[in-house]
Amino acid sequence: MNLFEQNIAEVTISYSHRVMPSKQIRVTGSKSVYDYVYPVWPDLDYRERFAVLLLSRSLKILGLSWISTGGVSGTVVDAKLIFQLVLKANASSIILLHNHPSGELRTSEADRSITRKIKEGAKLLDVEVPDHIIMTSEGYYSFADEGEL
Repeated sequence: MNLFEQNIAEVTISYSHRVMPSKQIRVTGSKSVYDYVYPVWPDLDYRERFAVLLLSRSLKILGLSWISTGGVSGTVVDAKLIFQLVLKANASSIILLHNHPSGELRTSEADRSITRKIKEGAKLLDVEVPDHIIMTSEGYYSFADEGEL
């Protein structure tokens, strides 16, 4: 008898990558993250998006995942979705990323609050959150570089 006949949903978890470890890019700081992610960020000046960069123990990029897409002034971030990705990819650390379509490189209370919330949850999983980067088409703001982590 299968699970569906018992009215029980089957849950599967998978993660695959096509980049060999020797070819994975190593993060060396906020500037390197910005340089890697900026070219692939859609709608940077149009609508706000939140993403997570998943990293190995040696700070090599395992992947980039889009968490949410919002409007011109915000987006909803569900921490559960972030931690699902962390576990699927067996990530040792994550860098939080979002853009400000307005071009403003100041943090908001909402930015600081979600950063604290995710950092606290990550501690339970022994996962580091070395940075949260706000991106615009003209530059970036690093929580780590500015002492906000």
